[in-house]
Amino acid sequence: MIMKTEHIAPCTMAYIRQTGPYGPDNIKTMERLKHWAKSRDLMNGHSVILGIAQDDPRITPQEKCRYDACILLPGDYSFESSAPDQNVHYGSITGGNYGVFTIDHTAGAIQQAWEEVLQQLFAENYVPDSSRPILERYKAELVERHLCEICVPIQ
Repeated sequence: MIMKTEHIAPCTMAYIRQTGPYGPDNIKTMERLKHWAKSRDLMNGHSVILGIAQDDPRITPQEKCRYDACILLPGDYSFESSAPDQNVHYGSITGGNYGVFTIDHTAGAIQQAWEEVLQQLFAENYVPDSSRPILERYKAELVERHLCEICVPIQ
């Protein structure tokens, strides 16, 4: 895997949280988010969707693991004009430096990347920043080419 470093700027997002074992329910949550975003004209060629696993399943019981399916919001997004939806929340990413790995957008490649990214960061003398979450990033232009990114915060 090839890693590049990138500074990700702070940004705002809308998200839907799924609580329970990671896996097929994450995909369902992502589809719910996409449906919500499409209904608000937020899905286009510049859209960026994130998947954020909030918990380490080796430490947190599976039934308590939290997964956030997120879409980055444009700077001119009007929170007041958006119809309320009790399942959609708003938040932000603090930004900072990340090690970014571009991978095939398949379940197998993503699983393998999760197993290898930290080893590669350490091998290249980077220290992960555990105060920020790891991001699965789905940029529209990459998804069209069947690619996605794993973004690991680094110090």
